[in-house]
Amino acid sequence: MNEKMQVWMEKAKSALTLITHRKTVKSARITYQVFWNLFLLVLTVVILGGSFATGVGAGYFASLVKDEPVRSYDSMKKDIYNYTETSDLYFANDVYLGRLRTDLVREEVKLDHVSKDLSNAVIATEDEYFYQHKGVVPKAVFRALFQEVTNSAVQSGGSTLTQQLIKNQILTNEVSFQRKANEILLALRLEKFFDKKEILEAYLNVSTFGRNSSGQNIAGVQAAAKGIFGKSASELSLPQAAFIAGLPQSPFGYTPFTREGTVKNNLEPGLARMKTVLKRMFDGGYINQQQYAEASAYDITKDFTPPVANPLENYPWLTFEIEKRAIEVLTTVLAEKDGHTEKDLKNDDNLYYKYKTLASHDLHQNGYQIHSTIDKDIYDAMQVVKDNYKNYGPDKPQEKEDPETGEKITVMEPVEVGAELIENKTGKIISFVAGRDYDKQKLNHATSAVRQNGSTMKPLLVYGPAIELGKAAPGTPLPDVALSLAPGRSTPWPRNYDLRYSGIVSARYALAKSYNVPAVKLYKDIVDQQPAKYLEKMGFTSLIKPDFENLATSIGSLEKGVTIEENTNAFSTFANGGKFIDAYMIDKIVDKDGKVIYQHEVKPVDVFKPQTAYLTLDMMRDVIKTGGTAAGVNSKLNFRTDWAGKTGTGNEYIDSWFVATNPNVTFGIWTGYDTPKSLKTPGLSYSLRTNNLWAELLNSAYSIKPDLVAPKESFQMPDGIVKRSYCVVSGMLPSSACSKAGLIESDYFNVNDVPSKVDDSLLESKFVTVGGKKYLALDSTPQEFAQLGLILNPAFIERMVGKNFKNYSQLIPQKDRWGKVLVTTAKMVDNGKNPDGVNLAVSGNTLTWNSSPDNDVVGYRVYQGGSKVASIVNGSSLSFTAGNGAYYVTAVDIAGKESAPSNHVEIGAIPEAPPTEAPPTTP
Repeated sequence: MNEKMQVWMEKAKSALTLITHRKTVKSARITYQVFWNLFLLVLTVVILGGSFATGVGAGYFASLVKDEPVRSYDSMKKDIYNYTETSDLYFANDVYLGRLRTDLVREEVKLDHVSKDLSNAVIATEDEYFYQHKGVVPKAVFRALFQEVTNSAVQSGGSTLTQQLIKNQILTNEVSFQRKANEILLALRLEKFFDKKEILEAYLNVSTFGRNSSGQNIAGVQAAAKGIFGKSASELSLPQAAFIAGLPQSPFGYTPFTREGTVKNNLEPGLARMKTVLKRMFDGGYINQQQYAEASAYDITKDFTPPVANPLENYPWLTFEIEKRAIEVLTTVLAEKDGHTEKDLKNDDNLYYKYKTLASHDLHQNGYQIHSTIDKDIYDAMQVVKDNYKNYGPDKPQEKEDPETGEKITVMEPVEVGAELIENKTGKIISFVAGRDYDKQKLNHATSAVRQNGSTMKPLLVYGPAIELGKAAPGTPLPDVALSLAPGRSTPWPRNYDLRYSGIVSARYALAKSYNVPAVKLYKDIVDQQPAKYLEKMGFTSLIKPDFENLATSIGSLEKGVTIEENTNAFSTFANGGKFIDAYMIDKIVDKDGKVIYQHEVKPVDVFKPQTAYLTLDMMRDVIKTGGTAAGVNSKLNFRTDWAGKTGTGNEYIDSWFVATNPNVTFGIWTGYDTPKSLKTPGLSYSLRTNNLWAELLNSAYSIKPDLVAPKESFQMPDGIVKRSYCVVSGMLPSSACSKAGLIESDYFNVNDVPSKVDDSLLESKFVTVGGKKYLALDSTPQEFAQLGLILNPAFIERMVGKNFKNYSQLIPQKDRWGKVLVTTAKMVDNGKNPDGVNLAVSGNTLTWNSSPDNDVVGYRVYQGGSKVASIVNGSSLSFTAGNGAYYVTAVDIAGKESAPSNHVEIGAIPEAPPTEAPPTTP
């Protein structure tokens, strides 16, 4: 043992002595007890504090969710499956058009139709414990809560798929403890009601996924698969599934497309996210090492689908029109479901607004199928014709206000067009042309532009109603003369488009030639019977009180106007035997469960009797025949069928129309400038430009469906129509005078309105000519100077044109067969004295004399040796070729009084006068 060892042992011994010292032992025991008691105290405080905190936390949680209702299974099912799904649009015959315009494209899909890779990718990325938890993961909740309280810079998600579904479908994105507490409560309840498959399916349909290749916002994996890769969700490859599964964390950060529909320049965020998803799938055991490696190395960018045509791009007018009409239809459907009627909606603006708002919401969120009546092939063909037509006429300058600067600028405004094709018996709108260029003018000229309809109004408001009321027939004579028909106006109104007059013409002829005066005159005779009521029955929606009273309405000068659809639709009434069938575009609406929630029903409205409809049609046939205002269209058509129609021109030539109907379809067209200005230009007339385009558009439709556009059958004459002869002067039964004049024709009549009275318009009478004018002869007028002729009865003239009309000669048409009819009611008054004599001269064997200065002289007598040898009618040549002898001349007035003899003249040798017997002597 060395020295150091001994020192150590001494120290140990001293230490042991110290430890075993009584006092020291006692002190150590006390210290231990103090520490133990302190530990127990702290433990007690912790336990009590934890219990208190737990109680407080539970109470606080309860206070946060106290206002959240206890939701039933049905309630939660309705909310969870209430996807905002875009409605689909269809042409006729189930031809797909596209999706309704929307801010969010969604397409529902069942979980069985989603690739397993996509389902696994979503679970691995968004909720790895999805199949184990009951709606929430406690540690994730506490972790998220701690991070929120400590404002941690790095935060990890604390929401399960179930919680995300609750947030998207029932709650909001509000950041608050109350919202989070409600989310947890509802997630637990949702897991109680629904199995994992149902929850996953709902989540996959709800989540947003950025944009598709057309730049539209998308939601749901089906819309994502189609919009990004051009395939359904069931066909996705592993890399594609991983790419889509990564999008919900930052949809617009990871999406590969811009809002313009182009591929982003920087795709790295989305590609990196895809690899993260694949790594989590590998870590979760969903894919093996090889799959992970191959998918991570895959170039996903080559799978991006090109932009898909948006129906709003190819069919902007049609898409908006279907949407507008579908909302109107659903407005009525929803209101009627709640016990309201269409009349209620019309009379209550607030009620209408309420249901229209609901209808718009449903249309954009409930995934309906909206089936229209539009024939795609015909519609497309008409757009081609419209775009290629060369004869619209010139663009014209128009001053407008710059929307940005407010300054006045001049732009060139083109001639616009609107047209619509309607099937008569159903009211289906087969096709329409809305305008020249949607990008320049978005107004749908076929369905929404309101314009004056010019002379196309005449069959609708004048001739049809007049025939219906028994006031006219096709052969009814009407005056086309300078009448002043406007109240308080002394100058002639209306004027015909050619600024000429044609005298007495038939209603048939007046319509074919589109004369204004006869139409307004006939309308004036029936206006007290409110013929505008027929327009209301035929779907005119913009009529106001003055339209029922103003005579100008009869020639298309409305206070507001009429749409092309309304005007065209009204003409189909005649083709339907007098029944109006409202045109429509929405055939049916089907919900996403396949249930038809709306089906259009045809509801005919009685407007005219079948006889009226046919007689008006027959008159309109003449418009298209030789001599009518649309005579040229037949030569432009590639087919023949039974057409009846009417042209029309707006005031100051600002509107040009042609509407025609056949047994199958009615087609109407309008052209004009949006800012009203004259269509008249040098070259091809505006009416021919319109009519030719009408024909070209119909030819394009005929090339698609000839049986529809060109029926082989003609309009069938109904019972109750007969053909009868009548006097064209009065429209009454022929008289002997009318027969002598050669003015008897035949036409169709409603059997109840056949004329029953004999014509009294023509009188056989003597007349004389004085100063180039014709006057009725007096009883004392010498026969030698009076002519026998047919004269219009003054009483008839007064009935036709009124007392104030004096230009009687205008009543006689410039037609050869009217040459036997004279118009005179003038009676010359005898001035009470013998006429002044004349001066006689001779040259060779020709006698000449001057006319008598008296204005009632009707002729001259030539005497030779005291014997009358000739009577010369006033107005003819004042000369006479005579033989040898002595002559003189006298003037004879209308009363038969004779002037003194003129001077005597001699020609050649005067023959010796024969001896005369001496007068007998008076007894």
